[in-house]
Amino acid sequence: MLEIFKSITFVDILDIVIIAFMVYRVLLLIKGTIALRMTLGVIFILIFASFSNFFGFKATSWVLNNLTGYLFLSIIIIFQPEMRRALAVIGDTKVFNKQDKINKGIIDEIVKASTILANKQIGALIVIQREIDLLPYIQVGTTLNSELNKDILVSIFIPYSPLHDGAVIVIDGKIVYAGSILPLTKRVDIDKKFGTRHRAALGITEETDAVCVVVSEERGTISVSYRGNFTSELDADSLKETLSHIFNVDETKEAFDDK
Repeated sequence: MLEIFKSITFVDILDIVIIAFMVYRVLLLIKGTIALRMTLGVIFILIFASFSNFFGFKATSWVLNNLTGYLFLSIIIIFQPEMRRALAVIGDTKVFNKQDKINKGIIDEIVKASTILANKQIGALIVIQREIDLLPYIQVGTTLNSELNKDILVSIFIPYSPLHDGAVIVIDGKIVYAGSILPLTKRVDIDKKFGTRHRAALGITEETDAVCVVVSEERGTISVSYRGNFTSELDADSLKETLSHIFNVDETKEAFDDK
C-alpha cells in the first residue's frame, strides 16, 4: 500500500483534480434538469451491464452491450442544450468576445424603467443580447430599432400596449424588437413563485449568453437572469450593481468620462 502512495506523483494528483473539477462543473450544469435523471439512467445501464458480464447473463449482456454502443450518440442528442451552454461559458472570455455596447447610461435607463414598472406591479421582460445572436432562439415580434430610454420601455410594457405581452430585445444599446417570444426552461426545480416570464428568462440565458431583467407582475419584484441562474429581489441599487458587474461597467470611469 505504501509503495502505491509513493508512486503517485504531483502530475497524477493534478490529473485527478482536473477530472474531479470537470465532473463537478458538469453536475452543476445539469443540476435541476431532466438531464440529471438521464445521467443516472446511463450510469445504471453501465453498472448493470458490468454486473451481467460478471455473472455470465449472456442474453442480458448481449442486449445491454448492444445498447451501450448507442450511448455516445444518445448522450450528444440528449445533452445538446447543456453542451451548448458549457461551450458558451468556455468561449465567454475577453479574448474572444467583442466589447458590449452597454454603458452606464443604458444601464441607468433600464434600472429606472424596471423600478417604475416594479412599483406599479407591471410585468416586464428585457433581454440584452451579447455575443450570441438571439434570432435562432426567439420568435421575433415587432421591429422597433428605437433608442433605449425609460419612457419607451415603460410605454411598451403598460398593460394596454399591444406589445406588452412579450420580451423586449436590446441589441447594441437599442430596442430592436418588442413582443418577442422566448423559449421556456425545461428545468424542474424552479420555485413555483416564478411565472412564465421568469421561465422564459431562464430558457434564453441557458441557451445563450444574454442577460435578462425580469419584473414580476404578481409581486412587483425585479430579478436578473444570466447563464441560467437568477439573482432575485433586487432594488434599484442592487440591480444597477448587478448589471454593471456583468457588463464590466466601471461607474467611476464612466462618471469621469461624462465630465
